[in-house]
Amino acid sequence: MIRRPIAFVFLGVGCAILIAAMTKLLPGAAALGGGLAFCGAVLLGLSFVRRHTPAPDAPAPMTATERLTGIFFEPSDTFRNLRAHPRWLVAVLIIGVLGVIYSTAFTQRITPERIVNYTSDKLGESGFVPPEQVELARRQQLEAARAPVTRITSVVNTLVFSFVGVAFVALLYWVGVLIFVGRINYWQTLAVTAHAWLPATVIQKSLSLLLLYLKEPDDIHPVLDQTGLVRDNLGALFSPAQHPVLYVAAGSLGLLTFYTLWLTATGLRHGGERVSSSAAWSVTLGFWLIAVLLGIGWTALFPQFIS
Repeated sequence: MIRRPIAFVFLGVGCAILIAAMTKLLPGAAALGGGLAFCGAVLLGLSFVRRHTPAPDAPAPMTATERLTGIFFEPSDTFRNLRAHPRWLVAVLIIGVLGVIYSTAFTQRITPERIVNYTSDKLGESGFVPPEQVELARRQQLEAARAPVTRITSVVNTLVFSFVGVAFVALLYWVGVLIFVGRINYWQTLAVTAHAWLPATVIQKSLSLLLLYLKEPDDIHPVLDQTGLVRDNLGALFSPAQHPVLYVAAGSLGLLTFYTLWLTATGLRHGGERVSSSAAWSVTLGFWLIAVLLGIGWTALFPQFIS
């Protein structure tokens, strides 16, 4: 499913940029090189995963358009087709491109200066970093934010980590299903994960882009709203400044979250050869609960960044 030469291209280009950044030939490009090299390493690892061979009686593969519309209106049929033909690239690209569009618009609307100043102030409030180092970091981040290479790095790394994030979660789901003695291969879980995330991403990013230009910039949080402005969860009942832990815990209970969980469980059930409904839901809810607990733990340690 992954051509090894493509992995070597990403890895080689990333390493070359890293070397150029360290030798000052491309100042500020270390993050760009690191992102590309990391992507190349992940692709190289995936290139060794055994390809999926559809059964002789497998249905014809859906076109990309059929998959993208079917995941909204006929998810079970779409996942059954993905079981025979686990295509994932288009879905991952859409997720990544929507992330790039929103993050770019968010930074332009809020301004890099406000984002850097806010994060630097909160870092100073944490007490973990001396004030002089906070000010030095503030100046360095402001200079980096204005550099053209930073914009390129942001775009590339958003695409890279969208893919890596989907690939990593798919790995967790694959292992989880195997623990429940289900029969599914990695490419099937990757296709399921990508398409299960797609509808909520399209809805959330599209509405967030609209709200981004309807709301006043001063009413938009420079950190919490970087992922989106849609408030479809119970986090709206709590103030992030007064109850940061409750805000994060309640924020995990939302319509789009439940929609994605349902799609994921449906996808694991129909996307594998032998996965029971109980196994699909146990794996889906189990890893969701772990993610929620990790988010609550991080907030309990660093509540100042939520306020």
